[in-house]
Amino acid sequence: MDSGRGRGVVSATSRVPALAPFRVRSFRFQWPADLATSWAFEMETLILGWYVLVETRSVLMLTVFASLLYIGTLLAPMFGVMGDRIGHRNLLCGMRALYAALATILMTLAFTGVLTPVLVLVVTAVMGLVRPSDIGMRAALVGETLPPDRLVGAMGIQRTTQDSARIAGALTGAGLVASLGMGPAYAVVTGFYAVSVLLTWKAGGARPAHLPAARASPWRDLREGLAYVRTTPHLFAMMCLGFLLNLTAFPLFTGLLPYVAKEVYGADQTTLGYMVAGSASGALLGSIALSRYGGAMRPARMMIVFAAGWYAMLLVFGHMQHPAAGIPVLVLAGVAQSLGLVPGAALLLRTSDARYRGRVMGIRMLALYGNLPGLLASGPLIGSIGYPATATLYCAIGLTFTLLIAVRWRAQLWRKDAPANTR
Repeated sequence: MDSGRGRGVVSATSRVPALAPFRVRSFRFQWPADLATSWAFEMETLILGWYVLVETRSVLMLTVFASLLYIGTLLAPMFGVMGDRIGHRNLLCGMRALYAALATILMTLAFTGVLTPVLVLVVTAVMGLVRPSDIGMRAALVGETLPPDRLVGAMGIQRTTQDSARIAGALTGAGLVASLGMGPAYAVVTGFYAVSVLLTWKAGGARPAHLPAARASPWRDLREGLAYVRTTPHLFAMMCLGFLLNLTAFPLFTGLLPYVAKEVYGADQTTLGYMVAGSASGALLGSIALSRYGGAMRPARMMIVFAAGWYAMLLVFGHMQHPAAGIPVLVLAGVAQSLGLVPGAALLLRTSDARYRGRVMGIRMLALYGNLPGLLASGPLIGSIGYPATATLYCAIGLTFTLLIAVRWRAQLWRKDAPANTR
């Protein structure tokens, strides 16, 4: 436990168990750093997604833009290797410095009036090489700096950085562009990235204490990490479920919301902001509940049950024809998403060997690759059978395979005495 300047925070967290992770100095810096990064991510995605859709008038181009944000998922395991070798804090600082540089480029292009959809896609492709690994590396840093018995609560609190960002970032991003234009909006995004770099540098340690100074080839490290996941049944099952959710749930929950707002609801970017904020509000409620009560839950069971609940809510949302009906359903979908994903992330950190933690989280981010085919397939499907039928198809596939995963790895994911269900 820290002392000195952190005494006031420690005193407060002693009285509020849900805030116990803030007793750790690293977490007190990492949480606002992750918050600033997440706010910038959400503002950037909304601003650029709407810009591409309006300028090109093409849902296909929107799905291409959204897909480019995930092209780096294939590199995520190597980011995990790098984190294990040089330290997760050092790696995160470098990644976030790159975000700031790219945002500065877009800000400059917007202010000079030469921004085009093609340039947006080019910069997004560069960003997409790195950005998918951010969530995994920040989780690895949490696992490196907090004791195992605080991980579920810590991941619930840490998840609030993403959920609150989706609320505030969505509303702020839409409002800034509508009132000030692209240039000033991107100045704010760049500022958030700069703050995140400074705060990240104060978190964690320069190098993981459990690693020796000299390591074998990075490729050997990667092969060892892949083999470790493949031969650990509950880890492999969770990777399969993660890929499934990214393939069939996330496109409906995030990537296609601009299309729903514009083409299904006939609304503007302000309504889109409300939709994103609604889904994030539900996720935030779930994260807050987990930060307080997560320690009493069986993580693997929660992951399966609420993954199925998420699909059920997305199925209902796919048939809503007005935002007044759709946004409340998005709130419920957000709750189910958070209650399913957060225990899974904490479980990965808690049950993984510390030597492989970065690689495990990097491989977990590889599951984000499911977004790419999921988004790219959704464009032609919507064009041929419509959005409601596409949503129904995606949810049916998701529910079917979630059940199959639960049955195939029943001993590892459902039994009360399984290590994955340890409270």
